[in-house]
Amino acid sequence: MLHLTALREWAIRLEAKPKYVVSSTRRDFPWTSSHHLAGDLRTDVQSLKDATPAGALLGSGTLATGLDRLDLIDEYRSLIHPRIAGQGPTLYQGGLPGTRRLELVSATPLRSGTVAMHDRRARR
Repeated sequence: MLHLTALREWAIRLEAKPKYVVSSTRRDFPWTSSHHLAGDLRTDVQSLKDATPAGALLGSGTLATGLDRLDLIDEYRSLIHPRIAGQGPTLYQGGLPGTRRLELVSATPLRSGTVAMHDRRARR
């Protein structure tokens, strides 16, 4: 029962946070505080970065690839699960134009065996 309570509390906090949706097809968003980014991706995301110094999270591999290609990702937070899937999409399915060097900020093992990683782009 504690797990459901924690999940419900997390959902309530998430619902209250602003959400920025990048989509060329979708126009209706059921979530509270949703904002559609429909202009130039580089301009819209750079404006969002400038307006939110604490950062924004994204949850799409396709969007991550596009933003990384535009050099708009400064930090990476990922969950590494102790499983090898063997199939399915990868984070950067279409690849990137070059290698991204990262600096480890933190690695936190969780009780499940998953490791929460926080990396920052290494700027030469």
